[in-house]
Amino acid sequence: NDLVVYFLQFLKMARVLVAVKRVVDYAAKIRINSAASAVELNNVKMSMNPFDEIATEAAIRLKEAGVASEVVAVSIGPKQAQETLRTALAMGADRAIHVETDMRTDQELQPLAVSQILHAVAQEVEPSLIITGKQSIDSDCAQTGPMLAGLLNWPQATFAAGIEMSDDAVQVERETDGGTETISVNLPAVVTADLRLNEPRYVKLPNIVKAKKKPLETRSAADMGLDLAPRLEVVSVAEPPAREAGVIVDDVDQLVDKLKNEAGVL
Repeated sequence: NDLVVYFLQFLKMARVLVAVKRVVDYAAKIRINSAASAVELNNVKMSMNPFDEIATEAAIRLKEAGVASEVVAVSIGPKQAQETLRTALAMGADRAIHVETDMRTDQELQPLAVSQILHAVAQEVEPSLIITGKQSIDSDCAQTGPMLAGLLNWPQATFAAGIEMSDDAVQVERETDGGTETISVNLPAVVTADLRLNEPRYVKLPNIVKAKKKPLETRSAADMGLDLAPRLEVVSVAEPPAREAGVIVDDVDQLVDKLKNEAGVL
């Protein structure tokens, strides 16, 4: 009957795992700590990494389009990372997994360690598609998605500007230096979201209330039996030098003279 057909179709739908990270808000003023060893995180507004917000929106749209059965959000970080997961749930994710750690996610917990944790979570959740942001705005490594695909031995499509999903493949329009290209990769696969993929929805108050009732599971990163030690050491952190005031020139000849004799670029 129709109910059996619907159930079989539901079972064929993909489960989507989306990774979200808690970072310093993109509009916050960045300050260096007194030891010049890291960005100051105390008394600073934190929010979901913008590229991960785009990834979450993409996953939810796939479910709304009827090609995904469930959206699972995962975040790695301190207890406060649950706030980021609640945002993903309010946007429309079905459930969330919090992998708790006190390691700084902008320096100590590096892409390989993050990829190993996500690999373990993916083996448990068994998604057909994993979507991450192309990079986080704190460390800017852009390595987690590709590394995760390597650990899973799955195909990957990075810098996605468009996603279309079928039963056994995902078609991705990719941002490139010369424009865009469209590729098709078989499922399961890893996709990383770029800026032009979508515009994330505004979370409304009723959905924020509903998100508090959605399941959120917590486990410790230290209990996962993984080597999370950092491979790189941050020696020092410094603010960029202040920009000097510009100079107004009277004519083209003066511009050429300054570029040649003062700036040394001609």
